[in-house]
Amino acid sequence: MASTVWAQPKTCAMVLMHGKWGHPNNLAVFGRTLEAVCETYSIEMPWSRNRNYDQPYGVAIAEISAKVQALRAKGFSRVLLAGHSFGANAAMAYMVTQADVDGVIALAPGHSPALTYSRGIGKAAVDQARQSVAEGKGADLMEMDDYNQGKARTVRMRAEVLLSYFDPVGLGNMSLSASRFKRAVPFMWVIGTADPLYPAGPAYAFEKVPSHPASKYLVVEADHMATPDVAAAQVLEWVKSLP
Repeated sequence: MASTVWAQPKTCAMVLMHGKWGHPNNLAVFGRTLEAVCETYSIEMPWSRNRNYDQPYGVAIAEISAKVQALRAKGFSRVLLAGHSFGANAAMAYMVTQADVDGVIALAPGHSPALTYSRGIGKAAVDQARQSVAEGKGADLMEMDDYNQGKARTVRMRAEVLLSYFDPVGLGNMSLSASRFKRAVPFMWVIGTADPLYPAGPAYAFEKVPSHPASKYLVVEADHMATPDVAAAQVLEWVKSLP
């Protein structure tokens, strides 16, 4: 009689966060690869094409936290955050506010409000949103042109929401977020050679996070959108190597 082999339950869980105008399914291939070591859970964020900035950044962080706490309650001893583009931005912002996860994977990090604001892109809308919030009118609806990898889309959202994501010195500023991590955890920055942020190098954010011996700066031959799938196997090996 053949013996029955029981699979050991995974002790690792990974929360996946998609990019701007995206959908949880965008990380399906990456998630299936990482399933070899972690249970993966892809959540829909406020910047998805369906939600269209329905909640401010603080609520997005709270939604991530709720998932992390639910996974802890299920008994997972290791919970990692992995985000693509805007999702990577959020994973870093989470370390500024909550920092109760065991590692962060930033895949082709994106959304750079400090850069766009300095170039005058959306500046008038951000300034108006700041004024509206200061006057207690954060619920007022506003429009602005939102940009994603060279494409523009007019979006409509509350002033308080707009300011939370596009404030040049707010949570969306990855360089600032990196320097404000509450604690050191294994941190992986994955960037493609054809990504607009590639020329900025490790100094942009990676070198600003609290030092951890397991952290890694990974460069892959890919553009912004393809980076998660191209890097999946190497990210898997990195997760396997974590102490």
